[in-house]
Amino acid sequence: MDATEPVQAETVCFPSGSTIRSAYLARPHGAGPFPAVVVIHEIFGLNDNIREVTRRFAEAGYLALAVDLFSGRNRAICIVRVMSELLRDALDNSGIQELKAALTYLGAQPETDETRLGAIGFCMGGGFALAWACTDSRLKAIAPYYGTNPRPLDAVARACPVVGSYPAKDFTAGAARKLDAALERYEVPHDIKIYPDAKHSFFNDHGRNYNAATAQDSWERVLAFFAEHIH
Repeated sequence: MDATEPVQAETVCFPSGSTIRSAYLARPHGAGPFPAVVVIHEIFGLNDNIREVTRRFAEAGYLALAVDLFSGRNRAICIVRVMSELLRDALDNSGIQELKAALTYLGAQPETDETRLGAIGFCMGGGFALAWACTDSRLKAIAPYYGTNPRPLDAVARACPVVGSYPAKDFTAGAARKLDAALERYEVPHDIKIYPDAKHSFFNDHGRNYNAATAQDSWERVLAFFAEHIH
């Protein structure tokens, strides 16, 4: 494929337990092997913003898979279920199991380098990324955006390197400070940044809180951190 053409992207399906889930897969130019990233959406689901993030990763040389945790289900019911699971069983719940299945599918793609796998998540997805990283050694780096911390927080002692982005004008800023201290205590490589002028969902360029400068800075930090630990 010519480098001037858009990246290849398509809707795919993968098995998760006894069910089939849908996802959005974006492939970079070339034959690989490529590092690969799972993209985890916020409560708005797998929307155009998340698809754009997935394609941006492909443009940066990653095979990227955006999961749809609400696939084939009532979104309102799913939101209540997944949020309660993050609070009740943060490290072992149906969402984590689905993400592990998605990573298995992504790792099995012929152009994927299974030794270079990561994840990025936003809000709810950021919380999932952090909890998941405490339970799956296949992940080599994660990038949570304004996500909640896993319970117990000491579980991050088992986490892979973390590059986190948080807005100061948001309830997750306190979580970011606690996460930063815990990662420092357990000597987990990390880059946690709280942006003073940003609000929740600042990375979503389809939303009212979009902050272009902050979004760009955080994206550059993610790519640099992933380049060090995955790429």
